Amino acid sequence: MTIDPLSEVLNFANVRPIVSGGIDAGGEWALRFQPPDRLKFFAIARGECWLLIDDTTPLRLGEGDVFLITQTAFTLCSDPALEAADAHAAFAGVSNGHARLGDGSAFSLLGGHIVLDPEAAGFMGGIYPRFVHVPAGSPHASVSSWLLARLVEERRSGQPGTTLAMGQLSQLLFIEIMRAHLLSSTLPPPGLLRAVADERLAPALSLVHADPSRQFDLNTLAAAAAMSRTAFIDTFKAVSGTTPMAYVAQWRMHLAAKILRDEDTPIAEVAHSLGYGSESAFSNAFKRVVGEAPRLYRSRFQKADADGEACGWQRKKPLPERGSLIA
Repeated sequence: MTIDPLSEVLNFANVRPIVSGGIDAGGEWALRFQPPDRLKFFAIARGECWLLIDDTTPLRLGEGDVFLITQTAFTLCSDPALEAADAHAAFAGVSNGHARLGDGSAFSLLGGHIVLDPEAAGFMGGIYPRFVHVPAGSPHASVSSWLLARLVEERRSGQPGTTLAMGQLSQLLFIEIMRAHLLSSTLPPPGLLRAVADERLAPALSLVHADPSRQFDLNTLAAAAAMSRTAFIDTFKAVSGTTPMAYVAQWRMHLAAKILRDEDTPIAEVAHSLGYGSESAFSNAFKRVVGEAPRLYRSRFQKADADGEACGWQRKKPLPERGSLIA
């Protein structure tokens, strides 16, 4: 079976899009959002609005448009000339995360954020673009528009199972947005996202993700990608920002870190499962990539779990997230 590296990476980080609220607006309105500390996604369900990002030209958004944004302040409004109110004030006291501006008759937006395993953040650092816009009329928008319509209907109907349905639909919507971004004329910067989506590197990365314990060398990976050794190294570094063997080592160590956090597997078995001949060789590699020895890493998370259980919560089983667009 062919391994899909992008799916592997998203599953590894437990990426979960959460629909957390929205806006219904009518008349004149403008809201200023502070730079989000995680990836936000928005979908225009009805009407039109303007999006202002820093000093860039205002972008007109219409029904069916979706966009992702992070680390950047932005304004949504009916008219770019209006003075924007702070979004925190608009959502203050809103119990369901859905704000109403004016009579709410002309415009409707759904929004949410992306949740991932915080301990995977280091490896996932380059996975998210800062801004992606998928217009309703683009070649990639037909599936997104259908998913958006289903999200709106699920939210409206409130039928049994709607929370799970909205979670699954938002996951699919997120994947469609990422696909549109990867297939757009503007390439992502070098990093993990670009690497796992690159068709030239896909055969080599599929080998790594299918069997991380295998003893890979540059000749094997280059042959899988149907490139010379030199061309493969140059292409891999230009696309991913790192070398092929560094990627292999990093992926193994992040898999190891997940096992150490979530399981009680002996460290010697973890080492063997990832292709290391001895526990000491594995420990040295782990410390070089992660920054601390495997036993210390595991004990730190076990202590965090014990402290959490003493306070009545468990890190490994978080409560479902709720919140507004500004959360």
